[in-house]
Amino acid sequence: MTKEKKKKNHVPIRLNALFLAVFFLFSILIFRLGYVQIVQGEEYQRSADKKENVTARLDAPRGKMMDTENRVAVDNKPVYSITYTRTQKTSAEDREAIAEKLAGYIKKDSKNVTERDKKDYFIFLHQKEVESRISPAEKKQLNDDQYYKLMLDRITKKDLDSFTPHQIEVLAIKREMDSGYALTPQRIKIGASQKEIATISEHLSELPGIDIKPDAKRDYPYGDTFKALFGQVKQIPSSKMDFYLSRGNERNDLVGTSFLEEQYESLLRGKKSSVKYVTDKAGNPVGEPVEVEGSRGKDLTLTVNMELQQKVEDVIEKAMKKAKSGGSAYANRDLTEAYVVMMNPENGEILSMAGKKYDTKTGQYKNAPFGTVYNSFEMGSAVKGATVLTGLQQGAITPATHFYDAPLVFGDGRKMKSAHSGLGSIGPVEALEASSNVYMWHVAMKLAGYDYAHKRFIDHHVDQAFRVLRDSYSQFGLGVPTGIDLPSEATGYNTGMSNQLAQAMFFAIGQFDTYTPLQMAQYVSTIANNGYRMQPHLLKEVREPSTQPGKLGKLDYKFEPHVMNKIEMKQEYLDVVHQGFRQVMVGSHGTAAAYFKNKSYQPAGKTGTAQVDVKSGLNNKTLVGYAPYDKPEVSFAVVVPKVREGSINLEIGSGALDAYFKLKKDGNKTK
Repeated sequence: MTKEKKKKNHVPIRLNALFLAVFFLFSILIFRLGYVQIVQGEEYQRSADKKENVTARLDAPRGKMMDTENRVAVDNKPVYSITYTRTQKTSAEDREAIAEKLAGYIKKDSKNVTERDKKDYFIFLHQKEVESRISPAEKKQLNDDQYYKLMLDRITKKDLDSFTPHQIEVLAIKREMDSGYALTPQRIKIGASQKEIATISEHLSELPGIDIKPDAKRDYPYGDTFKALFGQVKQIPSSKMDFYLSRGNERNDLVGTSFLEEQYESLLRGKKSSVKYVTDKAGNPVGEPVEVEGSRGKDLTLTVNMELQQKVEDVIEKAMKKAKSGGSAYANRDLTEAYVVMMNPENGEILSMAGKKYDTKTGQYKNAPFGTVYNSFEMGSAVKGATVLTGLQQGAITPATHFYDAPLVFGDGRKMKSAHSGLGSIGPVEALEASSNVYMWHVAMKLAGYDYAHKRFIDHHVDQAFRVLRDSYSQFGLGVPTGIDLPSEATGYNTGMSNQLAQAMFFAIGQFDTYTPLQMAQYVSTIANNGYRMQPHLLKEVREPSTQPGKLGKLDYKFEPHVMNKIEMKQEYLDVVHQGFRQVMVGSHGTAAAYFKNKSYQPAGKTGTAQVDVKSGLNNKTLVGYAPYDKPEVSFAVVVPKVREGSINLEIGSGALDAYFKLKKDGNKTK
């Protein structure tokens, strides 16, 4: 009993000791918290107020672009850039002083300096003088924004002309320094020379915020080939600043500003690296920043074959030089441009988009592939395939319908005839082969309700003929967007309507509305594949950045062919046009037989000549086609504006197809 009582007495003692210890520890903790909060609270608050977390984001290299054979066509070239990083408290005067010094060490291009930039800079340098040009009465009536706008308005052309070249260069540098955010490097110059790098390195101590950083600049292994359609990478245009800021971009970001670089900006743009700073109240960094590495943008595989592209460009330039130098003294002196589009009619892949422009000032031939998308022309008889199919579909003609190809004489004495005579009674196949205008005019007259045999209208519906023809043409891609994966495209010029029968007749032979070379390629592709209007596209695949040199990254996306519309047309009608197009290339009256009759790849197509200036004899020479005619794998369009004489369209077309099939034979895939 006594031992049990002693054990029980020990339990309360131990519990009391435990409670006492806990109480003592809590007392110390409470005392410490009270001391920190009451005695040292203000000091800690002041310290916390002095610090701010700031994150600066730095651009990552953009994704590469490769051709259909996975050859790199757009790469990133390592360069060094001169950058400026300002603190949150750096003044405009500080930046101007640094820009003044920096202008003595580097050469800065001033082409991006705007008139507004100059006016702002003039106010910065001469604020009191400009303010004196505004009366006190005027100032009282204006808010700050209105007052500054009036200051801008009071700056004269003489003021702007007073800037020296050195001041403009300082402005160009300061302009870059003022953009973007604090603690985020602004590029002052991309691709600094070795001399500039050495000079800046020697004077870094007197240039606060200036640094030399590794950077990347777009590089083009194939030179100017297709370069224009790759697009440019520049600072965000002011007109699109709000759009990019809403997407999380920063003001000083470099973005794609045209063509493929702009179209696929979201894919090509890499994930930025970030640098996290802690700054004091004055905006100065405290301690070492924390860096988070970014990643390169995604790689694009394009449908274009760069080797084919180069060969087609060579074909165009050689043909233009020959046309401009040969023949009579007046031979083709007005010839300044020519275009070719080649695509796969089955899936819409663009194989080549080539253009050449002759610079009359320098005498040089420059690549201008953008003309295939943005320039439009009257195409002449190349559109007659659509005219025949419209006539067949509307019941104006049948595959067996024949018309006698003789001059048409109207009541007012006008006479209209085909370019070739002696064709006699011809059907639609022969009409396409010999490019009979008379046959196409009969189709237009039928659509308008005109009975030529009795020289009268059964139903006067010229406007209906226009609507039917234009609507039918649009089903082939003529006069409407093709859907090409570029930021924008031209759709040609719609000349409107007319109640004159002659105008509807001219429409039927391609001398009314205008179309782009790309539209012509889509049109002939739709005929080649029996009525499927395929979306033309330049993107083939998207891949993750490769981690191993020379190897492709993981496939992220593959473009699927897209049918924009299907033409509901009897196959026998399409076969009529196929036969006619084939005869153009091989028939005894074939307008392209001289160049294509013996080609082993068995082409089919249609020539065109549109008169653009009857007095001077200038014509647009065109050619559309596909090969092989029985199982088309490539379609093409050739457009050569303002040609006086010769068959340059046929020379270019045959040269382009020869290049395609030779590459295929040599084992270099073009599909």
